[in-house]
Amino acid sequence: MADSSTNRSSATGTAPVLVASNRGPVSFSTADDGTLTLRRGGGGLVSGLSAVEDPNAVWVCAALNDSDRRAAAGAPHGRLDLAGHAVGGQAVRMLDIDPQTFARAYNGVANSTLWFVHHLLYATPTAPAFDAGFRTEWAAYQAYNEAFAQALAAEAAPNAAVLIQDYHLSLAPALLREARPDLRIGHFSHTPWAPPEYYRLLPDDVARAVLTGILGADRAGFLTHRWARAFAACCEDLLKATVDYDALTVTFDGRTTLPRPSAGGTPVRRTTRLGVHALGADADFLRERAHRPDVDERLAALREAVGDRRTIVRVDRTELSKNIVRGLQAYRHLLRTRPEWHDRVVHIAFAYPSRTDLAEYRNYTAAVQDLAAAINGEFATPSWQPLILHVDDDFPRSLAAYRLADVALVNPIRDGMNLVAKEVPVVSDHGCALVLSREAGAHAELKDDALTVNPYDVIATADALHAGLTMSPEERADHTKRLAAAATALPPQQWFLDQLNAL
Repeated sequence: MADSSTNRSSATGTAPVLVASNRGPVSFSTADDGTLTLRRGGGGLVSGLSAVEDPNAVWVCAALNDSDRRAAAGAPHGRLDLAGHAVGGQAVRMLDIDPQTFARAYNGVANSTLWFVHHLLYATPTAPAFDAGFRTEWAAYQAYNEAFAQALAAEAAPNAAVLIQDYHLSLAPALLREARPDLRIGHFSHTPWAPPEYYRLLPDDVARAVLTGILGADRAGFLTHRWARAFAACCEDLLKATVDYDALTVTFDGRTTLPRPSAGGTPVRRTTRLGVHALGADADFLRERAHRPDVDERLAALREAVGDRRTIVRVDRTELSKNIVRGLQAYRHLLRTRPEWHDRVVHIAFAYPSRTDLAEYRNYTAAVQDLAAAINGEFATPSWQPLILHVDDDFPRSLAAYRLADVALVNPIRDGMNLVAKEVPVVSDHGCALVLSREAGAHAELKDDALTVNPYDVIATADALHAGLTMSPEERADHTKRLAAAATALPPQQWFLDQLNAL
């Protein structure tokens, strides 16, 4: 499972603040000569934790590849900072979890089950089917969460604050609560939360274990009120918990059953507060990064390819919930029904590979590429390529596209937040219209200045693209100014500190 050199019965650690997440702030690769090369990551969590100035803060994460495992195995108790690695301003403990256990927990449960449930992705006539193979994966998910709980219990100072992140670690709060009842524990869900009738697709014991796992926290955080209320409704439905929807509290009267079959538990009445923190874009970083030379070079290349035509931009992972295929279908409908846009618009679509070890995602990426080729085959002329598609990751190129966009298309089936919708207005050079799915968490904050669409309605999405393309420059600029203000209202550092202070 994990390194067991430090366990829950050992003396408590010294960290007053801890963060736990599947992916940490650093990753490793192995050079040709066998040396390990460290790379620091980005994102809201990395930026947020930088707001904590205490050098004793610890980030607990999993080793994601063989190079990570090698680094973790060579560090005392997995502490990369103690092994001399330059991990930045905080200590990092990387857990060397057995690769098979990790794969079953991460791919089998987190990404192929919980992600599918919360994003309503199952084609229910054939899936899911929770068989013996799933039970093996569920046992691995329990072991994975136990490894995190043990490591957090060992690292935490008395009465420390622990912020546990996302659906990978939904069982860890209750497991940690059992080991260290003195701790202040928070859990944050970065995904949507399924409504009770869909959440009940999960086996009953699994559904309850996930809920009681998160209810082990003093505070459970969500990106929007909609997701927080959906979680509360599931607790009310499956656990018969008492929910105060105005105060956003869930009181569970029963047994604090740990999310594993052997747990006994004792009668208890405990209340978990629910919090809502709408993670915003990091305006200072984005605006500075978007004007570096590498972005300028890519912007020049895009402008050369586009010419003086209008642009529709989307930037997504090839994740099933992002709805890229219907977005391309909407663009095709626009070109088929509004020929005035022929040779006057270019759709720039950057769809970066995601979860390529899962067949569903490989097939989805292929479907995106096939449809893109068909659109170009139907409409392209010797002087006009209507669609530019890239499926390789290039962050500077994404920022260049943000700056160039006349219309940004963000049409997920369901999304916890969607930071692209917030990032584009922040770095736009001349203002852009935002076509935004009502099922994105960001819609709650941006809807007043966005063109709202039903993500399943291809024709309505095409109409919204047309409306965005015909919007006057002055109107686009006004909307963009207000979108950027809303998008940056809670930047990552403040987002993190608000949760920490609430504990």
